[in-house]
Amino acid sequence: MSASGIVWDNHACLPFNDTERWLPGIERYRKAGVDAVTINIGDSHVPLEVLIRTAASIRHYVQQYPDRYVLGLTTGDIRAAKASGRLAVCLDVEGVYALGNQLSLVEFLYQIGVRWMLLVYNRRNLAGSGCHDAEDEGLTDLGRSFLREMDRVGMLKCCSHTGYRTAHEILDLSDRPVIFSHSNPRKLRDHPRNIPDELIKACAATGGVVGINGVGLFLGDSDPTADAVVRHIDYVAQLIGAEHVSLGLDYMFKGSGVEEPGRKSRELWPAEWGYRAGMGFLGPEAIPEIAEGLGRLGYPPAAISGILGENLMRVAYAIWK
Repeated sequence: MSASGIVWDNHACLPFNDTERWLPGIERYRKAGVDAVTINIGDSHVPLEVLIRTAASIRHYVQQYPDRYVLGLTTGDIRAAKASGRLAVCLDVEGVYALGNQLSLVEFLYQIGVRWMLLVYNRRNLAGSGCHDAEDEGLTDLGRSFLREMDRVGMLKCCSHTGYRTAHEILDLSDRPVIFSHSNPRKLRDHPRNIPDELIKACAATGGVVGINGVGLFLGDSDPTADAVVRHIDYVAQLIGAEHVSLGLDYMFKGSGVEEPGRKSRELWPAEWGYRAGMGFLGPEAIPEIAEGLGRLGYPPAAISGILGENLMRVAYAIWK
C-alpha cells in the first residue's frame, strides 16, 4: 500500500456510551496497514463528562498494549508507530458544545491528546452555525476566541459539519492550515454535509487538506465502495492538487450515533437528508483498494503516499506543538 509513507485515517467513531466494549476493534486499523487513526471523543450535545470518560477509556486501552499502540501526541509518535509496526491513536472533538464558554478547556483537551477540533456539529452552538441550520449566522465572538486559543495551543481547526458562511469565516481568519477532516465535494453529491468548490479552494489556500470520507450517503452510493471514494478524491485533487487531499473515512462502529433513537437524532441528522439506521460506512480494510484505484488513474506513488497520510503529516508539522 505505502512502503515508506504514513497511512492515516483522520476520523473514526466509537460509541460514546459503550466505548470500552468496542475498543478492541481499533486493531482492524493496524491489521489493515494503517499507521495512525484519529478517534472522535465527543460531538454535539455530548456533555463534558462523557467526553472525558471516552478519552480516558481510549488512553487507558492504548497504554495497556504498548506492543500494538501508541498515543499519537506528536508527529514523532506517528513515525515511531510506523517504524515499529504499531498504530498511533490520536483524538478529535466534533463541536465545542461540551466546552460551553470556557476557553481554558481547549488547552486541557490538547493535553489529553485532542489534535483537531471542529467548532460546530450540524446545528448552531455558541461558536457559530452548522450545515443543517436554516440560516447560517456565521462565527460569534466566542467562536473567534476559540479559534485564537486553538492556534495558541497548536490544535488543528476543522470545518467539517460547519455551516458554509461560518466555514468561510474560519478560513478567511486563518493564517495557518485548516482542514475539512471528513467532507466530500458537493459537486458529486448534493448534500449539505458535503462542501462546495469555493470552500474546497479556500481550504487549500490556507495550506490545509480536505479529507474524503467513506459514508455512502455522502458518496452518492447506497453501499460505499473504494471506487466511490477514489472518484471523490480524484475530483478534489483535480480541483486543488493532490497535495491538499487526505482520508477521514468516518467509519462508525455499531452504536456510534446515527442509530440512536430520539429527539437528538432528528435534530442533528434530519430525515429529509437521508439519515437513517443502517447507513453504510467504509472500513479501514478498503484503504489498500483506494490506493490501488488511485494507481489505476495514473497517480504517481508520491501523490498516493501524500493522500494516504503524508499530506496530513505536513499539516500536523505546521500546527502541533
